[in-house]
Amino acid sequence: MCFPFLTQRKKLLQTFQNDAHVVSAVVGTQWGDEGKGKVVDLLSHSFDIVARYQGGPNAGHTVKYDGKTFVLHHIPTGILRPGISCVLGNGMVINIESLIHEIDQLSKQSIDVFSRLLISENAHIIMPYHIKIDCASESSAHADKEAIGTTGRGIGPAYADKARRTGVRIGDLLHPSLLEKKVKSNVEYANKILRAVYDADGCDYAEVMAKLEKTAKYIDKNIVNARQYVCNAIGNGKKVLLEGAQGTHLDIDFGTYPFVTSSNTTIGGACTGLGVGPKDIGTVIGIMKAYTTRVGNGPFPTELEGPKGEKMRKIGDEFGATTGRPRRCGWWDGVAGKISVQLNNIDYFAITKLDVLDTFESIRICTGYKLGNRVIDYIPSNPEEACAMEPVYEEVEGWNTDITGVKEYEELPEQARNYLEIIEKITGVPVMLVSVGPRRKETIWKNEL
Repeated sequence: MCFPFLTQRKKLLQTFQNDAHVVSAVVGTQWGDEGKGKVVDLLSHSFDIVARYQGGPNAGHTVKYDGKTFVLHHIPTGILRPGISCVLGNGMVINIESLIHEIDQLSKQSIDVFSRLLISENAHIIMPYHIKIDCASESSAHADKEAIGTTGRGIGPAYADKARRTGVRIGDLLHPSLLEKKVKSNVEYANKILRAVYDADGCDYAEVMAKLEKTAKYIDKNIVNARQYVCNAIGNGKKVLLEGAQGTHLDIDFGTYPFVTSSNTTIGGACTGLGVGPKDIGTVIGIMKAYTTRVGNGPFPTELEGPKGEKMRKIGDEFGATTGRPRRCGWWDGVAGKISVQLNNIDYFAITKLDVLDTFESIRICTGYKLGNRVIDYIPSNPEEACAMEPVYEEVEGWNTDITGVKEYEELPEQARNYLEIIEKITGVPVMLVSVGPRRKETIWKNEL
């Protein structure tokens, strides 16, 4: 028996394998949580290497199959496919204890990790004092009503040390004397900040070193020059899939600053976070939820704060995979989508969670922002102006039927197809696949690459 889903998927994979370009990239196009984990899992079958290029364990990728749920925070979801190598790039910041826990959890589910995981020697380590400073800073900001809404995982302080050129890198674990010197200096500096600025307890140098020495023995054989590894693989014709965390509008340079993450989530981060040349990237796939969500504070023009927002959150199970925090929910934002296309040179969209809209009688699409007496098609850099924007909507008819069992694009209700085609028209980018549920098989392939 031939299943249409499997036939379309096979054709897509053959297209990947015959493509002249050996590198493809997956980027989030909203404020994160778009469903990149599932899409990377679906695509990774036709690649040799899946490499992550930025972010830390403040991001969680969730994949469901065979009745199991996998939540990954550091490791690319390609690890769930046998034979695929996974790389943690230099653009990442890594909590080693958290990474080891993640490896252990996967190993308990009979997934071979150690023989397939490579960690860049230039990736920075999230240290205990980074977490303390992050939490203390956010608590202080909450008191002043100026909180960013971070996860408290130490991401920002780790990147700050990287920019200060004082960070501890993964490769330092292989050089004990250098490691000791760096850690001692950093602990002394961090403790001064914790005590003087935040009136908080500092870290004990001996305890920090003991943990590092213990964890170093666990991953030392996985530490490599990741740039060289990936570039050599590309030169040898290996297929490489690049994976980002968070989303375009959380980019440190182009997102809704200061309510952003601390790294470059856009396609440029793939080059700096792995050492891949821009001309090597042949295809960019943008992951976009059929509606919009955001975690933490900051501008969110299409946010629904009433019953419809609660309904969307409940149906979509919109709670953070890493923190459990409820996500803010709202209608799909065409302006944010077009900006993402410009920033990332997106070739195809993967639309996720279309099924969440099944029971909405009407659906709104944001086509512009009203700021005062003007209608604009960009997000102002001034956060006060960005928060004051009001969405300009186009309203379309909903489909009011369960689509989770649909396998072919033509079998979708006319209203659902109309909705997707409006997204294509607004952004100028074709939809490659549509996710109508969390499992691998709950996917409709609309276009081949």
